[in-house]
Amino acid sequence: MNERVGMVCLGCAKNRVDGEMMLYKLREAGYELVADVANSEVAIVNTCGFIEDAKQESIDEILELAELKKEGKIKAIIVTGCLAERYQTEVMKELYEVDAVIGIGANQNIAEVVKEVLDGKKQELFPDKEDLTLCGGRVRTTPFYYAYLKIAEGCDNKCTYCAIPMIRGKFRSRPMEDILQEARELSEKGVKELILIAQDTSYYGEDIYGKPYLSELLKELCKIDSVKYLRVLYCYPERMTDELIDTFANEEKVLKYIDIPLQHCNGNILKRMNRHGNRETLTALINKLRERVPDITVRTTFMTGFPGETEEEFAELSEFVNEMRFERMGCFAYSMEEDTPAAKMKDQLDEETKKHRQEILIEQQQIIMAENAQKMIGKTIKVLCEGFDRLAECFFGRSAADAPEVDGKVFIIAEDKKPKIGDIVEVEISDTLDCDLVGIMH
Repeated sequence: MNERVGMVCLGCAKNRVDGEMMLYKLREAGYELVADVANSEVAIVNTCGFIEDAKQESIDEILELAELKKEGKIKAIIVTGCLAERYQTEVMKELYEVDAVIGIGANQNIAEVVKEVLDGKKQELFPDKEDLTLCGGRVRTTPFYYAYLKIAEGCDNKCTYCAIPMIRGKFRSRPMEDILQEARELSEKGVKELILIAQDTSYYGEDIYGKPYLSELLKELCKIDSVKYLRVLYCYPERMTDELIDTFANEEKVLKYIDIPLQHCNGNILKRMNRHGNRETLTALINKLRERVPDITVRTTFMTGFPGETEEEFAELSEFVNEMRFERMGCFAYSMEEDTPAAKMKDQLDEETKKHRQEILIEQQQIIMAENAQKMIGKTIKVLCEGFDRLAECFFGRSAADAPEVDGKVFIIAEDKKPKIGDIVEVEISDTLDCDLVGIMH
């Protein structure tokens, strides 16, 4: 059996891990994996269905592949991931070129589904979403020096704007020993940076151990000799306990980088989002983090244009962003998702207002990050070399302050010795390029 299978993986890193596990199943079944779906006989689109823009990207990708199928370049199209789980039988009705649609609970059946579509049989499989396996082999699609480590699936937070609990089900933690075993295997294969992910990493262990267990997990991971760096994404502010903050402060292998999606700072808006806190409590938390973990990089995400957001409430958010000077920030315009409580709320804002407010926050943040970058000049930092930029004619990489795909770069001027990809090198910052850093390797 040499049928070629390719996969386009869209959306978040959690979806990427699911895709890697499916690729492993396919390779084990004897299929040939190809990097470019245009060269495959069966093309899999592992979709995102989180917000409208992501859904549209998934649909556009399927339509592009449909053209290749019409031209006879590929034989079949399979749709997996969040869009498939959320819309199920609607996908094939709307996109007749698709040969199979499977929900996340059927990921482990991917090899059988490929066989069926190659035999000309259409497939729709939607078992219980909790059938999605959390452990197993992966064909990694990230560079050799970093890997995502998914520690849980699903979400119990029930934010009013979010469809993830409907798509992904209840929060399910992986047993700690499974995670530790995978971490050992990954680090022994040369992975230097393990990036912990879940819908809410700070909730890890609550369902298994009766209390949040992220701090204990991080401490155990730090004991693995071959693990070099640990980065944590998607922590919720109300679960940033003193114990967890101390772990960030005291464990050398845990990067001084914390991703806390705050979404807003106005207490009224946060309450209607079914989230906790207000400007005062969030300010206190960020100040505590910076005090207890010197040089920490705080990444956050905000949402503009939530139903009923007034000019005054947005102005408060804008002030908050300027005041807190977050090292890293993302911003989304609110997307009305059907079947969520927020979609039924009155006072929905028009797209223009939502997008305009988003642009204001992003522009503010660009100024803050450029000013923060200037303050780095003269400092020496460790940088993980990721490649050579032919346009800039120099190497580039990431510091502890930069997560892959979402944050910036450090451009490395190597005068004598050239770094190898995957090397961790010392770089003295000499200049900036917008929000990125430029430095000389020592």
